[in-house]
Amino acid sequence: MKAAGLEGTGTFAPLRQQVFAVLWVATIIGNTGSFIRDVASSWLVTELSATPAAVSLVQAAATLPVFLLAIPAGVLSDILDRRKFLIAVQLLLASASLCLLTLSAMGLQSVSSLVALTFIGGIGAALVAPTWQAIVPELVQRQDVKGAVALNSLGINISRAIGPALGGLLLAWFGAAVTYGVDVITYVFVVAALLWWRRATPEDDALAERFFGAFRAGLRYARSSRELHVVLIRAAVFFAFSSAIWALLPLVARQLLGGDASFYGMLLGAVGAGAVCGALVMPRLRARLDADGLLLAAAIVTAAVMGVLSLAPPQWAAVAALLACGAAWITALTTLNSTAQSILPNWVRGRSLAVYLTVFNGAMTGGSLAWGAIAEAVGVPSALGIAAIGLLCVGLGFHRVKLPRGEAELVPSNHWPEPLTAQPVENDRGPVLILIEYIVDRKDRPAFLKALASLSHERRRDGAYGWGVTEDAADPSRVVEWFMVESWAEHMRQHRRVSKADADVQQEVRAYHQGLEPPAVQHLLAINRPHIKGK
Repeated sequence: MKAAGLEGTGTFAPLRQQVFAVLWVATIIGNTGSFIRDVASSWLVTELSATPAAVSLVQAAATLPVFLLAIPAGVLSDILDRRKFLIAVQLLLASASLCLLTLSAMGLQSVSSLVALTFIGGIGAALVAPTWQAIVPELVQRQDVKGAVALNSLGINISRAIGPALGGLLLAWFGAAVTYGVDVITYVFVVAALLWWRRATPEDDALAERFFGAFRAGLRYARSSRELHVVLIRAAVFFAFSSAIWALLPLVARQLLGGDASFYGMLLGAVGAGAVCGALVMPRLRARLDADGLLLAAAIVTAAVMGVLSLAPPQWAAVAALLACGAAWITALTTLNSTAQSILPNWVRGRSLAVYLTVFNGAMTGGSLAWGAIAEAVGVPSALGIAAIGLLCVGLGFHRVKLPRGEAELVPSNHWPEPLTAQPVENDRGPVLILIEYIVDRKDRPAFLKALASLSHERRRDGAYGWGVTEDAADPSRVVEWFMVESWAEHMRQHRRVSKADADVQQEVRAYHQGLEPPAVQHLLAINRPHIKGK
């Protein structure tokens, strides 16, 4: 008898794919080590300096690099060999943990060294986060992508359930050096799994993107994707307020609840255990609530938990509250992450997920610093109360900003014909002006222009940096759409990027064309004047 959920397209169906299963287990081990390290660092800073500002600074040091570097990291994930890139960054992270181990063993640890090495660890996390998410479609079939995203969130929270509790025990029994040493060992498993993975080597491609061009293309896509904008706004407001619970939890454990390092680990473990339970019941929740309902429920529960913690409840009640917080946290993370995954085409997935991670970690970083400062001014209980009220208000207010459904078919349509050229065009030649001539009946013009406006977003997302529409003064029925791309190579990439959903929009526009022939398309190349000696 097979395990429930492995059949069909359930939450556990992606584990049928061997490579995904191996990497999933390896990341659980690696993330467990990271949570063990983070518990040690968070607790050590309370011993070195008990001020809220110092404690929140460590949290900010972990998330600030992701805010600063996620987009460049997303570009790298789209243009480099993702497997080799992941291996290199895992070695960087292991080196940072080895430094933490050495300083702790020698008794030289300080707030400055903790912040600096936490920042380096954050750099590693910033570099790998978009890549770990971007490889998901490579490891599973299309119908299993959402399940794989949910499993990745489940895996993180399994680590969150095990790692903090184990880290607290190791720290209490053996000290910081041994705790950091266990983290170093976990990287061996992750690197071994990545070395075992035989990723298909992509063929040499004359149109392969370079860093700065890919960077600009990713930003253009993010700027022009209205669906992505909605996800980013909803993520920013949720995490800015909910970050208070992470920034202040070490102080809650020590000052409000009178706990030690092992109790702090227990609190974080409760969050992870709650998240595991939340992930297991997620299919039932999705059957009853849409994405917007799930996010609102997560905001309400998280706000309630912060309110309870602000009252300094008994330790058992705090553990119970954080179980609920974990379920709410994974509900929000999975909802936002799977929505982002579902609206992104593969060619820009890493870069756009990096934009999402930038917003997520920017909200967490800014929120951590702000809540630390607020706690300095008014105290930890009041800061938690303010955060709870704020989260409840923005959760209700932004519920009207509906998340996209993510049902569009985003695989390439490959329906654009190759441009006719008198001779081969060099890839770096540009800019390129594309003209598309339509014949549109006057009575159809309003509907045509409305459809064309929708098409303009697709043009800009896929590479155009300028777009417009003109009419012939002598014949108003002759309407010309134009857009510009920076090079011939970039326009050739546009041919590859047009999705089946975009093709449907283009077909809607062309339905208004009255000519016997398809709309005429011209490609105009910029002429660079040759340099004349002596001029």
